[in-house]
Formats: sequence, C-alpha cells, structure tokens
Amino acid sequence: MNRLALVLATCGYVGYMPIAPGTAGSVVGLALFAAVRGTGSAVAEVALVGVLAVIGVWSASAAGRQLGSLDPAPVVIDEVVGMLLTLLLVPVNVAGACLGFLVFRVLDVVKPWPARRLEALPGGLGVVADDGMAAVYGNLVMRGAIALAPGWFA
Repeated sequence: MNRLALVLATCGYVGYMPIAPGTAGSVVGLALFAAVRGTGSAVAEVALVGVLAVIGVWSASAAGRQLGSLDPAPVVIDEVVGMLLTLLLVPVNVAGACLGFLVFRVLDVVKPWPARRLEALPGGLGVVADDGMAAVYGNLVMRGAIALAPGWFA
C-alpha cells in the first residue's frame, strides 16, 4: 500500500523530476484536463477533480510519512488537482488552457491568502488544500480573462 501511495502522490514518479517537479505535476494535470475535456462531459470533469482530491489527500499523507516530510517536493498530485480545478468548467481553447497553466503556477508559488494558512492543515489535507485554494483563485482569474477577451481564450 505504501508503494501505491507513493506512485499516486508522485504521479507515476513525475514528482522526482530534478528541476521544477511542481511544474511537471501541473503538466500532468493539463494533460488529464485535455483528456477529460475531450469527453465533453461536465460530470466526468467534476468527478475527476473530486476523486483525485480524495486520492491526493490519502496518498500525500502516506507519502509524507514515507519521505519524512509534511509536504515533500516529489508529491505533485496536489498540482494535478490544482491544475484541473483551475480549468474546471471554464470554456477555454488551447490558448486559454495555456494561460490557465501559467495562472495556476504563479498562484501556487505566491499562495494568496488563505492558501498559505491552509498548508497548516494536517497531513495530505494541507498539501492538497493550499493548491486547491490557489486553483479557486485561478478559476476566477480565468473566468475574468474570458469575459474580457473571449476571442482569445475561449
């Protein structure tokens, strides 16, 4: 079970990229977004975010115990969830998806209030919740960008 948690938390060991593992995890999230958006099902999109958030909390907790850290760098499932949540139900084209990627990465690094405070939640909940909060802001930014420039991003 420990190995499964580590594989899931690191997204198939993508989190072990030597440079920018969080960005690599966000790329995985972007690829999953493209796959689920291709189904045309809003239910599938929402379900994927929910299922991965639950798996993320569990696997990040278990991986953190194995790796001896509350939020180890190789754990990137939180970035996957955050990327998916940033674009959740937002009608974007390829340029909009790329903008969403950049917006999420910036917000994930900056961690606007209360994202940084959510890191203090116990175990994997804190790992996933802070990125989730950054992603909620990202989703709102994307909706604003589309409202301002619909031809560019939607």
